[in-house]
Amino acid sequence: MTDDQQRPQAAAAFDALGAEYEKAFAGSRTHRRSLEWLLARLAPGSRVLDVGSGTGRPTAETLADAGHEVLGVDISPVMVELAARQVPAASFRCADIRDVPLADGSFDAVCVYFSLLQLDRREQKELVRLLVRSLKPDGHLVLATVPLDVEGLDATFMGRPVRVSSFPAQELVALAEESGLEVLEQEASLFTPRHPDARPEPHLFLHCRRRSVPDA
Repeated sequence: MTDDQQRPQAAAAFDALGAEYEKAFAGSRTHRRSLEWLLARLAPGSRVLDVGSGTGRPTAETLADAGHEVLGVDISPVMVELAARQVPAASFRCADIRDVPLADGSFDAVCVYFSLLQLDRREQKELVRLLVRSLKPDGHLVLATVPLDVEGLDATFMGRPVRVSSFPAQELVALAEESGLEVLEQEASLFTPRHPDARPEPHLFLHCRRRSVPDA
């Protein structure tokens, strides 16, 4: 499957899920703790990019309620419509994040919660590097994924066909470090989404900081 074919498939899957996705993952305590970790490190009024923002909950809502300036980007029009309605204090854009111009050093923090899985490994590496460049020096990036050794796996997610790629935990940590991040903390958990077709799945959360860039 080409990249141009993969993008519509990913959008269609999450268009179909809509608010069902939010309900399925609302019980993730690890996600909540991750947001608390980030909030404790943000200065007032920080600018935060939420990649794969979904319905806006819990990430964009939690950050916006804390007074931060949040931009959410998602490829699913249905998700973006839901997010804009549910979290009016944040801004949302329907687009592939790779098509959004991101100025270097323009964000205090970037959130990437489970939004890499629809990309192949090469694309994931390229996107993480791009997102790191969009961070200010010492800015924070939170990355969560399902840490499995798979590439181009055809799977069913909440009843919808998807193609999934990921990295095992050690390789994901290496990817982050090679992209210019310092991994400060990591937390692994096992979570079962609230959905009839769901099975327990491993989750890995990396809490990172962009390494300082020395003065020229």
